[in-house]
Amino acid sequence: MFHIPGAAQPLYDAAAVREATAKAPIWVHFGAGNIFRGYISFLQNDLLNRGLSGKGIIAAETFDTEIIERIYRPHGNRVLLVTLNPDGTTGLAVSSAVTEALSAVPGTEDFSRLEEVFSAPGLQMVSFTVTEKGYRPGAAMEALTALMMRRYRSCAAPLALCSMDNCSRNGELLRSAVLDAANAYGDSGFIGYLSERVSYPWSMIDKITPAPSAAVVESLPNPADWSPVRTAKGTFIAPFVNAEAPQYLVIEDDFPNGRPPLEKAGVYFTDRDTVCKAERMKVTACLNPLHTALAVFGCLLGKTGIAECMRDGDLAALVRRLGYDEGLNAVEHPGIFEPRAFLDEVVTKRLVNPFLPDTPQRIATDTSQKIPFRFGETVKTYAERPDLSPETLVAIPLVLAGWARYLLGLDDGGNEMAVSPDPLLPELREALSGVAFGHAETAANAEAFFKNTRLFGCDLFTTGLGGKCVNLLGGMLKGRGAVRETLRGVLA
Repeated sequence: MFHIPGAAQPLYDAAAVREATAKAPIWVHFGAGNIFRGYISFLQNDLLNRGLSGKGIIAAETFDTEIIERIYRPHGNRVLLVTLNPDGTTGLAVSSAVTEALSAVPGTEDFSRLEEVFSAPGLQMVSFTVTEKGYRPGAAMEALTALMMRRYRSCAAPLALCSMDNCSRNGELLRSAVLDAANAYGDSGFIGYLSERVSYPWSMIDKITPAPSAAVVESLPNPADWSPVRTAKGTFIAPFVNAEAPQYLVIEDDFPNGRPPLEKAGVYFTDRDTVCKAERMKVTACLNPLHTALAVFGCLLGKTGIAECMRDGDLAALVRRLGYDEGLNAVEHPGIFEPRAFLDEVVTKRLVNPFLPDTPQRIATDTSQKIPFRFGETVKTYAERPDLSPETLVAIPLVLAGWARYLLGLDDGGNEMAVSPDPLLPELREALSGVAFGHAETAANAEAFFKNTRLFGCDLFTTGLGGKCVNLLGGMLKGRGAVRETLRGVLA
């Protein structure tokens, strides 16, 4: 079924690659979801196609192992990438770069295989897209640490553990999680190995890979073959990945046991400082805060697509004010690409792509985990730099107040609205329990909410923005249509 007319097929001998990888693996990836399938695996596919590597990637999954049984194995670990261009055309490509897909659950046959893989001295890197939640104490880090103990005891060869998750200081987050889990072993030699022989490169990744689109399914030959599945854990996944064309991956070049030549597939390898600047540029100014703004207000205004949000004049104005007038001022040039050009691409090509089936409801998930970085860092920069002042900020306090309004679970018409999952949702709801739709004066009860440094990365009142957020929230509480009215009034 993967031999689709017009689809770029692998140019290498997949069976030979599988055999070579099984004998001497070089790369394991944890987190077998769409960003891995539709981006990272295709980087190695590119190297294989060009004869720049002879080995593939072994995929491992800890959170939702059902996708291994229902998506990977039935299709020989292959994936179809459907690139959705803004003009409505599509690009089709097949990857066979994943040579094995394993459930990383201790005590299983798959886990025994992973122990063999981690014992291989030539293993160069283990990468991760397990989301920020995956680095908390739990199955993923426990499994990884057990496998690292196996490597330590078998060969103690160096290794790079490289987070590719879309979160700030991801390498530091991974290192802390591994060392915390390793303390349970009570082995100082193991801790020393993890600290001295293992690296934790930082990275910045960017490519939008939304949930499978029904329109894409219908566009493919024999649509029934490509139908998505929903697992017991709620993962919605298909034999294909639909994604946008733009993609960026910037990695700190710290690989003590070598690495594939991924720079020849378009990956930027650089120093940690440059990674931080690139990540900060994207996360605090040129993409992520724009996404959150569209998510919050898109849900409140009844939108179901990001491109639909961008066709709304008020939301487009908010995005431009947020990115060009406020975010760029606080960005330090990363040197490897131009921030304004990156932002131009986001605003004029990526967010407006009507064929990319991304929704504000998806992006609104876990917003509490994103706010401190996407907005708090910029607020702090405005407060710290003498050439900037928080008093000049308009779009940022508007979004923060809009998030508080969103958490009430009522849209701009006062109708009940689903609030996307968030690990702090009960706490957030409690903090805003004194705020009521139709009663603007109750916004004063949100003062403690806007003082919460864990939510915003700073006390908004100490920066001079707390009162502004309370007033903006009050404006959006007046009644039906007040969110739209506030948006227009502030951005006029």
